[in-house]
Order: sequence, then C-alpha cells, then structure tokens
Amino acid sequence: MLRSDAQDNRERVLDAARALFATEGLDVPMREIARRAGVGPATLYRRFPTKELLATEAFEDQMRACYAIVDEGLADPDPWHGFALVVERLCELHARDRGFTAAFVSAFPHALDFAADRARALKSIAELIRRAQDAGRVHPDVVLDDVILVLMANNGIQAPTPAARVAASRRFAALALRGFRA
Repeated sequence: MLRSDAQDNRERVLDAARALFATEGLDVPMREIARRAGVGPATLYRRFPTKELLATEAFEDQMRACYAIVDEGLADPDPWHGFALVVERLCELHARDRGFTAAFVSAFPHALDFAADRARALKSIAELIRRAQDAGRVHPDVVLDDVILVLMANNGIQAPTPAARVAASRRFAALALRGFRA
C-alpha cells in the first residue's frame, strides 16, 4: 500500500503521462512527464524506471476503467439504461484517451496480453445488447459490431480543445443511441 502522498504522486504522474502520450506520442521525454505532473525526475524514475513500465501502467488503468464501465452497465437493472451508460461512458473515455491506447498497442504490442479481458468485455457488451433487445429497447438488428463501429468512429472525433472533444463525443453517442433504440 502506498502512502497517500506517494499515491497522489502516482496518480499525477499517470494522468500527466496519459495526457502527454495522447498529445505528443510515446516519444515525449520522461522529464516532461515529471514536470507536467509536478514531481521531480527522481520521484518519477523511482516508481517508473522505464517509459514502457509507465506506459503499461497507464494503459492498464485505462483498461480497468473500460471494464468498470462495462461492469456498471451489466449491473444496471434497466437494460436500456445499462446499454446506454456503456456506450456514453466508453465514448467519453475514448474522447479523453486521444489516441493513447492505439499508440500504446502499436509501440508495445507484447507488453500486455489483454485479449482475454477484451474478449470478456466484448461478451459483456453483447449481453447488454441482448438484454436490451429482449426488453424491446434496442432495435433487433443491432449487433456487437455496430457498437464497436460506433466506438471506433468516436475515436476519430476532432475538436480544438479537450472539452470540445468530450462534448462532441457526448453528442455523437447520443445520436448513435437514437439509432440503436427500438
């Protein structure tokens, strides 16, 4: 268990790393990450001795956030609300991601084997679709690939600021959900 100040530093470093990796790519200097996080280089390197370790931990956090969203949707007793929550929140998470996940997987293809976790998440999203269809809330011809297509298209949203990108992503998710609704 990390001390509270060490945990705060870890979170600041990971937040800074995700933001910089997304905007500058994975070649951003570690010193710049430390500066953006408001910690010294020694603090950064003590916790993350290599950029690959830092990027891997940032990616794992991102994946945990995705899985938590899907689990929250599955736990919702209202099939439409659970499905809509997953689409909206995954779109927003991807809008904030700004390409970090794609850059990570491209740069470190063997750093993690998340295929089983991804398969579990996709199976859960398919279950959300099925439940919402059974309740008559999602159009019967909607399939998992349709949701994946929406998430991939959401990744292409461009906007001048992070806030504008998130707002555009929310609008995009709302439009997609209208198309999915029965």
